[in-house]
Amino acid sequence: MTNYGKIHSYDTAKGAGMITPDKGGDALPFNKTDLQQQAQEPRTNQRYGYDTRQVDGGKAHATNLQMEQGNSGSGSKQQS
Repeated sequence: MTNYGKIHSYDTAKGAGMITPDKGGDALPFNKTDLQQQAQEPRTNQRYGYDTRQVDGGKAHATNLQMEQGNSGSGSKQQS
């Protein structure tokens, strides 16, 4: 099942970040390897679809992150 959320933070040096679920709850960690578009760095408040998996004793981790279509942030700069 695909979930949706917005990027809370992303550290380019570590290649790791957090995504906040739209449905509420704690932000979930993810790594650059979990991104479908690895060539593109995620930015704060971009909306992504993702799956979850259990790691480290049952903690949720976001995986298979894919930027929602029409929310790339490139092209027109209507929002600031």
